[in-house]
Amino acid sequence: MNVAIVGASGAVGQEFLRVLAERNFPIDELTLFGSSRSAGKTYTFRGKEYTVKELRHGDDFKNIDIAFTSAGGGVSKEYAEDITKFGAVMIDNSSAFRMDEDVPLVVPECNAEDALNRPRGIIANPNCTTIMMVVVLKAIEQLSHIRRIHVSSYQAASGAGAAAMDELYEQYRQVLADEPVTVSKFPYQLAFNVIPQVDVFTENGYTKEEMKMYNETKKIMHSDVETSAMCVRVPSLRSHSESVWVETERPISIEEARQAIANGEGLTLMDNPAEKEYPMPLFLAGKDDVYVGRIRKDLANPNGLTFWLVSDQIRKGAALNAVQIAEYLIKVGDVR
Repeated sequence: MNVAIVGASGAVGQEFLRVLAERNFPIDELTLFGSSRSAGKTYTFRGKEYTVKELRHGDDFKNIDIAFTSAGGGVSKEYAEDITKFGAVMIDNSSAFRMDEDVPLVVPECNAEDALNRPRGIIANPNCTTIMMVVVLKAIEQLSHIRRIHVSSYQAASGAGAAAMDELYEQYRQVLADEPVTVSKFPYQLAFNVIPQVDVFTENGYTKEEMKMYNETKKIMHSDVETSAMCVRVPSLRSHSESVWVETERPISIEEARQAIANGEGLTLMDNPAEKEYPMPLFLAGKDDVYVGRIRKDLANPNGLTFWLVSDQIRKGAALNAVQIAEYLIKVGDVR
């Protein structure tokens, strides 16, 4: 495989390098692309040094088989034709193409086969909060159809990029030093605070992040499921958490749910309240799976089930999911 990473210097781009190395992804040639600011930077991959090339229109993708893109929706839209015109598969981590009918939106544990039908040569990586949730929903859906979902997300600073993580560190330092607090990456100070806004608001009062969860869940699961989300930024560094309520067609017992999750692909059951064992972002950064705990019956709905999940949104919510898509394509022989 000849592989390209677009946006190699960003948080997700750097995670791509780590994930590809850890999973021993088959690479013959690796090419790194970035903005004019990133061009010239060097990164080591499998003991070899690579220099970031400036992303430009032209024929740089002529010999590329798979291109992982994570440089923002504007860049993805502008360069999609350059990336795909010679046959490369573009696995895009932005929101640019997610809801386009002719672009599959894929979480391999849920709908890997959708990746095989890509008329434009593009496969979209879903939003991180959606990815984490649907991996769990897949296990439950196999027990009984899910009608409704209510979800609150607790999203780490890293969801806004590496600079946002740096800002959170600096804000804590400034507060403790009794200095004026720098606020740039978030609407308000995040240190010692929570902000009930992730992304911009839409006309219906929901943010774009919340509407992504509504729309993307339907598309991935090929379902009529209705989702209502509240997305909140919290002052943790890395790994998102979600509190999820689902209503199914028939009641599902706690034992059924635990067994399905314990046996589910990409899932780790961490549910022992008596020993205070449940997923927490502090301890799960850098892990691949979605961790699930606090599984309970919904006291307000006989067909309801509620649970808590945590996953590293830079890994499973971004880089790892994209690499798993590529691994699936290689496995079934659907890369040129």
